[in-house]
Amino acid sequence: MSKIPASIGTEGLRITPSGDSGGEDVGVRILLVEDDASIASPLADTLTAAGYSVDHVSTGTAALEATGYELVLLDLGLPDLDGQEVCRRLRLTSRVPVIMLTARSDEFDRVMGLDVGADDYITKPFSSRELLARIRAVRRRLVAPEAGAADPSDTQQVGSLTIDRRARRAFLDGVEIEFTAKEFDLLAYLAVDPGAVRTRSEIFEAVWDAHWYGPTKTLDVHVASIRRKLGAHEWISAVRSVGFRLEPQP
Repeated sequence: MSKIPASIGTEGLRITPSGDSGGEDVGVRILLVEDDASIASPLADTLTAAGYSVDHVSTGTAALEATGYELVLLDLGLPDLDGQEVCRRLRLTSRVPVIMLTARSDEFDRVMGLDVGADDYITKPFSSRELLARIRAVRRRLVAPEAGAADPSDTQQVGSLTIDRRARRAFLDGVEIEFTAKEFDLLAYLAVDPGAVRTRSEIFEAVWDAHWYGPTKTLDVHVASIRRKLGAHEWISAVRSVGFRLEPQP
């Protein structure tokens, strides 16, 4: 499994797919925000070979001015704006999926990325297989209802938390809480049966991908972010060596 080299980037470069991968994502337009040309070029080639259409920019300013894309791959170390700031500004006007590309492996940085609106993150260096799996998983969670979940048209009340699956919105004591796409999927999955323990493998298969290639730590980071947004650690209990359960709070 080859690693994607570190970075590329000519501002405004667009690469269109040269072949058909046969998947539902063929032709999906991805905005690649990466200032290092040695990473961006092979990364764009990988995405193109998988059937995606790629628009590449090398600054945060150019990313904020771009339009028409369906998913963002966002490097954190940009020359003009920090990637987290770019994500925060994107979230003011768009809910398009954002996957952060970062060399920062500290949990604090990952949680911060999720808090400003990223749907997932991937730490450099990473394999092309992992990246493509992350993209497919994020897009699948946005377009497909949760298998085995409550009717997606239902509005569910869990203690003081209201979950509207059809609108993909959540409210705590009547106040809307902004969750990323992946955070909402995780919360909605745990809410299908409040109080029931979901194993880590069950969660990854349902919320991420049955063939997950990334670090399992990503689950803990998302749980931590949901707890923070709900304002209480008690909302999601960890069951040691097993998994997590949602605990309704008054």
